[in-house]
Amino acid sequence: MEQVPFDKRNGKIWFNNELVDWADAKIHVLSHGLHYASFVFEGLRVYDGQIFKLEEHTDRFFYSAQRMGIKIPYSKEEINKACNLIVSVQKVKNGYVRPAAWRGSEQMAVSAQKTKIHLVIATWEWGTYFDPKLLLKGISLTVSKLRRPNPNSIPWDTKASGLYMICTLSKHEAEKNGFTDALMLDHEDNIAEATGANIFFKDSQGSLHTPFPDSFLDGITRRCVIDIAKSKGIKVIERKIKPEEMENFVGCFLTGTAAEITPVSKIDNYNFSVCNVIKDLSESYHALVRKKSAA
Repeated sequence: MEQVPFDKRNGKIWFNNELVDWADAKIHVLSHGLHYASFVFEGLRVYDGQIFKLEEHTDRFFYSAQRMGIKIPYSKEEINKACNLIVSVQKVKNGYVRPAAWRGSEQMAVSAQKTKIHLVIATWEWGTYFDPKLLLKGISLTVSKLRRPNPNSIPWDTKASGLYMICTLSKHEAEKNGFTDALMLDHEDNIAEATGANIFFKDSQGSLHTPFPDSFLDGITRRCVIDIAKSKGIKVIERKIKPEEMENFVGCFLTGTAAEITPVSKIDNYNFSVCNVIKDLSESYHALVRKKSAA
């Protein structure tokens, strides 16, 4: 089934504290956020009509904005209320929520002190991030030629639009070569993350290894999965991981709000099995998000 383009959909979008028709949620082509990437956003999942970990995502949204020098003209409580409102208005049962804030068109230069801050919240029904047919056997990744930048050069711990350009380039290259996604290394050639999700590896003793998030986003789902694993008595080791260490791991999976828990079967020439530990973690995660939704 062909996806409806996002500018051709129906319903309402919360735009600067008003519910506007979907087709009327527009910005000027000379907006600072478009030209200079002064744009921050969040991504949240809706399960059974309820937003999962709304407060944590809103906290991160405000943190990203603060790091980018963007002052959101609403309180956290107002944003939470608006997120719940638009989900209700759009009657989304199982989907995605996208809040975003950016600098407007009052200035067209690197400096942007006089620009107005705009804010939008949209939501839509959405299933799995990756092709559901691939999830049972695991997806394939290739190692990107691009690197996550030195943390001294960017606001690396934010969800800001400019940070994702190398991810788009890496994913396009991976898909062109027959892979599902790409694995990003950091500026020191350690394993970092996939293009839009954190990564975990399982060793033959049952422990999980995941890169320490010092140059990429420490995902909310990542932290949630670590808590689930520890509750099951699974040892979780956060550390620097070199690509050649992948030959010692037997399992691999990605985590993210969009990706949820996605098994990985192959990274270039390294192969992994979709083991029972990964399946159990996935089942426990889905039970948690549904339980939270029902609460």
